[in-house]
Parts: sequence; structure tokens; C-alpha cells
Amino acid sequence: MSIAKTAEPGDAGGVDVFGLFARFAPTIFLLVLMAMFAIVEPRFLSSINLFNVMRQVSITGLLAIGMTFVILTAGIDLSIGSLVALCGLVAAAVAKGGLQDRFTVGEGGLGYGWGLAALAAIVVGLGCGYLQGFAITRLKVPPFVVTLGGMSAFRGAALLSAAGGPISGFEPSFTMWGQGKIGPVPIPVIIFLSAAVLAHIVLRYTRYGRQVYAVGGNPEAARLSGLHVNRVIASVYVIMGFFAGLGSFVLAARLNSAEAVAGTGYELTVIASVVIGGTSLFGGSGTIFGTVIGSILIGVLINGLVLMNVSSYIQQIVIGVIIVLAVAFDTFAKSRRRRI
Repeated sequence: MSIAKTAEPGDAGGVDVFGLFARFAPTIFLLVLMAMFAIVEPRFLSSINLFNVMRQVSITGLLAIGMTFVILTAGIDLSIGSLVALCGLVAAAVAKGGLQDRFTVGEGGLGYGWGLAALAAIVVGLGCGYLQGFAITRLKVPPFVVTLGGMSAFRGAALLSAAGGPISGFEPSFTMWGQGKIGPVPIPVIIFLSAAVLAHIVLRYTRYGRQVYAVGGNPEAARLSGLHVNRVIASVYVIMGFFAGLGSFVLAARLNSAEAVAGTGYELTVIASVVIGGTSLFGGSGTIFGTVIGSILIGVLINGLVLMNVSSYIQQIVIGVIIVLAVAFDTFAKSRRRRI
């Protein structure tokens, strides 16, 4: 079997077919996956199911937006699931007016309103993100080690803060942010897409966004050009903390409950969404649009497998294999571009 030569960018009138495929591979794969599930399971394309997929994706999608900033600087954050649990419990405690009613199922407590609850979750997320950014940039501890420690520390803090029990039963004004709709569109989906648009504008059209790409592409060259590399690196973990706080608030509102085991396994799903969306683990390359596509792809994959009654254990295997293949594809694409 003969293999046709792909025209390189330097060829007259040539088109880099592989480059085009690499750029749009997540979108192509998503469309193929949706078509396959639609054929196998007709219920997949129902409006109820599609909105349900987007509602499920919105939480991990918010976290994936923050993770995109981190991975663009060649960093990683393994603490995200634990931080979601901690921030969610803080938001729940504020919404209930304290911990005295933490085991109560149903509305109770004085409460301080959803606004202060959301603010408290975001402030805690920002603080934890700052601490991790400080340890990475000032103490010179690798991001993997810092966030691995954060994963354990934040989970322990979550267990300690609520004595291991859940906090349940919030006012309708609180749960609206996770369960409400504007027309047919769930509010979490609107929050997710709005955040994605804002993050895209920041990365694409602002000086700060260009600095993030520069630091991830070549930190030494960025430093020599006058950029404050440590400040940029620390800032992306603060941004990650912001999205952890926001995502935890929406998650608690959607479930009408917050507990210390919330967010377990989110690390895998969030990193998979970012990497599958085309953001390079080596830093300096990736887009928010790709992350949104990657998040939806993961959501569609899990939803389709559930509709087909595939075991949750097999779902984890599939996601793990996809992550490895996505990184392998990214490595191959980078080596090919260097040869060209």
C-alpha cells in the first residue's frame, strides 16, 4: 500500500494536511463520536440528554478552563478535586449560617445568602492557589510535588472543616445556580460558556495572555525579554483557584449538598479535557476553544457509554487510554514540526 506524500508548508501551493488534521482533530473526533452514539443509541440526540450532558460538563469545564492556564505554562495541578471539596464546604457553611446545621437535610440555619457563599468559596480558592503558586515560584518546589501535597492537605482540611459529614439543604436562591434554567438552557452551562469566552479573550487579546504563552513556550527567553516569569507562573495557580471556587459553588448548588469527598477523581477528567483539547503538556500551545471541545468530548463519551450500559470501571480505562494517545499525538506532532 502506497502512502501519499503530505505537502509541506514550503512546497509551492502545498497544504499541510497533517497540520490541519492536528488542529481540528478534537472537533472531528467529537463529531464522529456523536454520530456513532446517535446510531447505536437513538436517545443520545434527544434535547433532554444533550442538555444533561452540557450540565454535567459545565462543572469540570470550569475547572478545565483554569487548568488550561496552568498547563500552558508547562505546570500541572493535581489538587483540584480536593480544593473543590474544601471550597464547596466553605460555601455551604456560609450559606447555612455556620456548621450547627451541617447534618440537617432541608433548609435551616440563619444563612448569609448565595452571594457571600460564592464569594467565600472563591476567596478560599484564590488563597489556596496563591499558596501553591508561592511554593512553586519562591520555594522552587516542582508543581507536581506542590499540588500532590495540596491534594492531600486540602482533602484533609475539607474533612476537618465539616467533621467528615455533609452540609445539605440550601435556599432556592442558592440551588438556582446549579439547578435553574434560563429558557431551555441550564444556568451552569451559561456560566461555563461565559467563563470560556472571557478566558479566550484574556489569552488571545491581552498582554497577559501573550505572557502566559511566552513563559510556557520558553521561560528563559521570556525572562531575558523582561517578563517576570515567577509572577506569571504564580498567577496561573491563582486563576486555577478562582475557577475551583466558582466550580465548587455551582457543584454544591446543583447537588444541594457539599461534602468532603466531592471532586474525587476530577483531576483525571479535567487534565484529560485540556490535553485532548490540544493544549500541550510541554507548555506554550493550546486554546480555550480546544479545552471546551475536550470537555464536551469527555462528557459525550461518558454519557454515551452510560447509555450503552458500559461499566464505570471501563469508562475510566477508556479515558486513561485517550489521555495517553492524546499526549503521544502531541509529541509526534511537535517532533514533525521540528523536522519541517
